[in-house]
Amino acid sequence: IRLQQKLKPDLEIKRVLEQYSLRSRKEDKKKEEIYSEKKTFVAVKPIEKVSTKTKEMEFGGRIGTFMLMLVLPATVFYLLLMCKQDDPSLLNFPPLPALESLWDWRVFGVILLWFFLQAAFYLLPIGKVVEGLPLSSGRRLQYRINGFYAFILTAAAVGVLLYFELELHYLYDHLMQFAVSAAAFSLALSIYLYVRSLKAPEEELAPGGNSGYFIYDFFTGHELNPRIGSFDLKYFCELRPGLIGWVVINLAMLLAEMKIHNLSVPSLSMILVNSFQLLYVVDALWNEEAVLTTMDITHDGFGFMLAFGDLVWVPFVYSLQAFYLVGHPTTITWPVAAAITVLNCIGYYIFRSANSQKNNFRRNPADPKLANLKFIPTATGKGLLVTGWWGFVRHPNYLGDIIMALAWSLPCGFNHILPYFYVIYFICLLVHREARDEHHCKQKYGLAWERYCQRVPYRIFPYIY
Repeated sequence: IRLQQKLKPDLEIKRVLEQYSLRSRKEDKKKEEIYSEKKTFVAVKPIEKVSTKTKEMEFGGRIGTFMLMLVLPATVFYLLLMCKQDDPSLLNFPPLPALESLWDWRVFGVILLWFFLQAAFYLLPIGKVVEGLPLSSGRRLQYRINGFYAFILTAAAVGVLLYFELELHYLYDHLMQFAVSAAAFSLALSIYLYVRSLKAPEEELAPGGNSGYFIYDFFTGHELNPRIGSFDLKYFCELRPGLIGWVVINLAMLLAEMKIHNLSVPSLSMILVNSFQLLYVVDALWNEEAVLTTMDITHDGFGFMLAFGDLVWVPFVYSLQAFYLVGHPTTITWPVAAAITVLNCIGYYIFRSANSQKNNFRRNPADPKLANLKFIPTATGKGLLVTGWWGFVRHPNYLGDIIMALAWSLPCGFNHILPYFYVIYFICLLVHREARDEHHCKQKYGLAWERYCQRVPYRIFPYIY
């Protein structure tokens, strides 16, 4: 388009000059033909396609992704087994359960029912429809924003079940079987996603999962936005079944604690863990539109990594503190609880304000509310914020996330490291994710990113490069 705008005035001027020249009509006709050819050339010049072939493999390549497919499920099962032990220390390895005790078709049916119930809520014609960021082809996909409504409907459904005296603590007694069933379902979903991706057009494949190696593409996700009609599978799994399921599991742990220890009210530690994590989930669903600008949606394909992470890792590992407190009650004082609450509020404030600042700037940089923000322009047309939270550290939202993760673990006391697995894992996850972000941004923004790094030298923590 820029080339056409530059060439068009020059060609028009030449036509005017030639109209009043003293050359013969024969020469004028020849010039008109040349002009017509140039105009046609400029108008129909095709846009050069960008190859989506994966050039650099992450997560240790083929060997690393294969090992992760074994290690991740094993880690989930190990953590759940450890929480059932009287002494959940790392040196006290739990006895392995019998294989037949890990599978229950009734539990698998509940997992299927849960998944399709959330899918039904997703398909309801409520909530606004928004467009995602432009794809490599320039096309924008539409998304239904109704995750918060799905949460309200789920809460109502759970309330009705509790009214009719459904024993929700059944989840506590069979949590391992639920985790195994969810893992089996996520594996089946991953196989379906890879098989259907083999027929997907080249431009619909994920830039990070199109290496040509089966194991790597199966793990990272071969297709970027797999859809059944208007039903976006990746976007649906990102926030719905796992995130809302996390809250339900926490509630089940709270009820199980009251029943097992004959309590009329939950312990203060259990209340803090449930409240902090409920706030996090409600915030994510209320600000559901913000997920459309994340790396998971814009870059990563939908394969085993995200399917297992969304459907198994999130609900069964993120609820580890609540699960731990059922078998290992911890008493904390009100001043300690108040201090932990303040810490969580600080983390949440940093996390939410930083994310809102970034998402609002991405959506509408010309918003008058953002006029005080300074940014570095890039060749892509986007800007890199160098004031506000994003001028403080490069990833202030990660800083807030880590502070909240610590606040979720502190109510469990210091008797064992097990409830702190989440915060340790989360630091490792965000440091690795930050490195991926840095690599992608350097490729995408080039010199502008180098200028940004000079202005904002600190990565996640202040004064730490």
